[in-house]
Amino acid sequence: MTTQHVSVTVNGEVREADVEPRLLLVHLLRENFGLTGTHVGCDTSNCGACTVHVDGVSAKSCTMLAVQANGSTIKTIEGMANGADLHPLQQAFWDQHGLQCGFCTPGMIMQSAWLLEQNPDPSEAEIREGISGNLCRCTGYVNIVKSIQQAAQQMQAAESAPAEPAAAS
Repeated sequence: MTTQHVSVTVNGEVREADVEPRLLLVHLLRENFGLTGTHVGCDTSNCGACTVHVDGVSAKSCTMLAVQANGSTIKTIEGMANGADLHPLQQAFWDQHGLQCGFCTPGMIMQSAWLLEQNPDPSEAEIREGISGNLCRCTGYVNIVKSIQQAAQQMQAAESAPAEPAAAS
């Protein structure tokens, strides 16, 4: 079978692979690049476990071909933390018990991050609508919503906090 060369920037790092044209983006991330935080749940875009950001837009990577992402910038759950510091959404999911089995969590966090980029102060109804394409079979969503609300508050507080002055030399 013929392969096509794909070059993408994933979590700030340029990555390349020669792939079959039918390879899905989720499999490129997991199998070729070893980024297993993006989960394969349904292969039909119903569950959202495979949600990543492609060029800043939330995308379900189980219905996107790897060749369609060629030249794109992709962010996965592995790119959310800043070193050892968790992203506010990751911390909030921990604090508010927004996960149980954890299978949906990476996709839920990626969708939530995109939601908060679009709407930094969503209402509960807007949160529920914003994550409606991501399924969780364990939590009942109450703590997921609380997690997103906590993260939104923390992110807003961080944005409005005055910058720390530079240390004098």
